[in-house]
Amino acid sequence: MNSCGRLARVFDRRSGLDVLFCLAKPRTTCRQCPQTTPPLARGQSTAANHTPGSDADDKPRVRAVDLARKIRGEKSKTRETAPPMSAQQRRVMELKRFSVQLQNVHPNVLAKHLHRSVLYQDKDVVIVNKPYGIPVADDSDVTSITSVLPVLSKMMDGMKIKSDSQLIPCLGLEKDSTGTLLLARRDEVVEHVLALNRNNKVERKYWVITVGVPVPSEGLIDIPIIEREVTGPQPHYKMALSPLYRLNDEGDGVTKVRSHRQAHPALTKYRVLDSSSGCSLVELQPFTGVKHQMRVHMAFALGCPILGDHKYSHWSKLAPQKLPERVLGKLGIEQSKVRHLPLHLHARQLTLPGSSQADVNVSCPLPKYFTQTLGRLHITLPDEKQT
Repeated sequence: MNSCGRLARVFDRRSGLDVLFCLAKPRTTCRQCPQTTPPLARGQSTAANHTPGSDADDKPRVRAVDLARKIRGEKSKTRETAPPMSAQQRRVMELKRFSVQLQNVHPNVLAKHLHRSVLYQDKDVVIVNKPYGIPVADDSDVTSITSVLPVLSKMMDGMKIKSDSQLIPCLGLEKDSTGTLLLARRDEVVEHVLALNRNNKVERKYWVITVGVPVPSEGLIDIPIIEREVTGPQPHYKMALSPLYRLNDEGDGVTKVRSHRQAHPALTKYRVLDSSSGCSLVELQPFTGVKHQMRVHMAFALGCPILGDHKYSHWSKLAPQKLPERVLGKLGIEQSKVRHLPLHLHARQLTLPGSSQADVNVSCPLPKYFTQTLGRLHITLPDEKQT
């Protein structure tokens, strides 16, 4: 065989064969070396690697950039063909986003969120801004705050490998409430805080938006609460009032009745901060810690349930809260979508008496959905009234 004498033998790993290349004219076939194979560009393969009619010949390789362009094009077409959303549809989507924002995230994501939400910390306690929809206790299928406290403690300790720091919940909050959540760094601190709370030394104030205007505008609700079974098509249990007094037979006075053995004393102080559009911003200060105390007192004692409280807006059934047409118009939703309204119950302020230092007084900013509701109802915050 005649050749130009400038041949190179290269072993092709894909085909398992030795391939001759002519170095005289790269990327072309030398006339004197007809049996040589031209050099291949990166990403190409030799003819020995393929057989006629194989899948590799029939299906060209797809580049990532082309695939990305195709996906972007399909998304833009979907947006163009989709009908525009109405104002009410956008409002519902907004409420859904608020209510499930952190409920299905990785525990580390929740721990990072709580780390960014620290309102106060010292050698004994940490106060964080609890997000909506996250339970404090580890008793459900969703990620709880208690389950991520080891990670949060390590973050606050500078991610040290050997760290014995811990965080323990002291005074809990309901799953659907937001605001100041107190965590202790040691077991003895937990006992100290609980003792202070039993003696009403810990002051906690909550802000709620109610459907209706409480009359009188401020007062003290002192009605025991008991858990009762609600019979009917959907049997369930609810907390209910167990009053110590009832109207006499003449209807012009009250008569004291014997208290129920299973009833819990419940005491709640309230004050209307502002009202508009048939709703009110009310400050609550509970002096006892009965389950669902503030929700029951507002709904059944004052007849002004908390906005978004779908459990205690009805007694005999489980159904979304029924709102007046005026309130629905202000909130920009239909009655059929009221179930997406979150509970407007926010732990606004927490005050702890200091032993060797000044009292710890922490205020927590309102969540976004709370402030948006206030704006839609034209309810003014106390600070804005003074300016």
